[in-house]
Amino acid sequence: MPRILIVEDEAIIRSALKRLLDRHGYTVSEAASAEEAIALPLNEFDLIISDLCLPGEPGTTLITAAAPAPVLIMTSYASMRSAVDALKQGAVDYVAKPFDHTELLETVERILHKQSMQQGTPPDITDEGGGRQTMIGNCAAMQQVYTRIRKTAPADVTVLIQGESGTGKELVARAIHQQSKRAKASLICVNCAAIPETLIESELFGHEKGAFTGASAARTGLVEAADGGTLFLDEIGELPLDAQARLLRVLQEGEIRKIGSVETRHVDVRLIAATHRDLRALSKAASFALIFTTA
Repeated sequence: MPRILIVEDEAIIRSALKRLLDRHGYTVSEAASAEEAIALPLNEFDLIISDLCLPGEPGTTLITAAAPAPVLIMTSYASMRSAVDALKQGAVDYVAKPFDHTELLETVERILHKQSMQQGTPPDITDEGGGRQTMIGNCAAMQQVYTRIRKTAPADVTVLIQGESGTGKELVARAIHQQSKRAKASLICVNCAAIPETLIESELFGHEKGAFTGASAARTGLVEAADGGTLFLDEIGELPLDAQARLLRVLQEGEIRKIGSVETRHVDVRLIAATHRDLRALSKAASFALIFTTA
């Protein structure tokens, strides 16, 4: 979530603004003066909202100190000329006090969106061997991809990544995992198209010894192996309907049951899936049943 620093010497105004931004999903920190703000790691904030008139140094001091983070200046109606001067010094915008909540939120959202589009950088990705990979591209379309990754990663939701073969869907999945709260846990990658249909349920959910011919020992499935982390299912459109039904149970109830077992186990797994196929068309043809949030 975007991090915002509020710099305001009046505690009542500062607290009210913090509550407003907290309710709308922002991570908010506070400071009562420019000097107190400068003592903080300003490079960690996505936006600084500062009163113009502060004890000690004015709010415009933060324009240079916080760069490249944008600074939104708050000022009273009686100080509009000073607000214009603040814009000339490099403030991204200003809001007049007492401010309208809706207008302020719209201004914050606009600034953060513009900032992410202008300064969005490809996420750092670590591959299975510990090497570093980088997504390529700085055009508007790729900036939108980076923005979606940053917004989607912290939200612990199921995600579907769509795109043609070879466009880097697994890189996106790795980026989402590594920017999520599950980053320190496992990312298990499975290519559904590479596993024979007769073995896919055993691979995903595991089996008990003697569950079927050739099951000479119990086996832990890949879903259970991803417990606490992320399961990436590439080519999800190739997953058989029986396996989809089992996977739906995982998504809805967080439960799995090995083939040949009567014991149900709880798992905490985030699912990211990818496909180059039209899942809506497959669903209409009764070949696909799962529903995803598209990223």
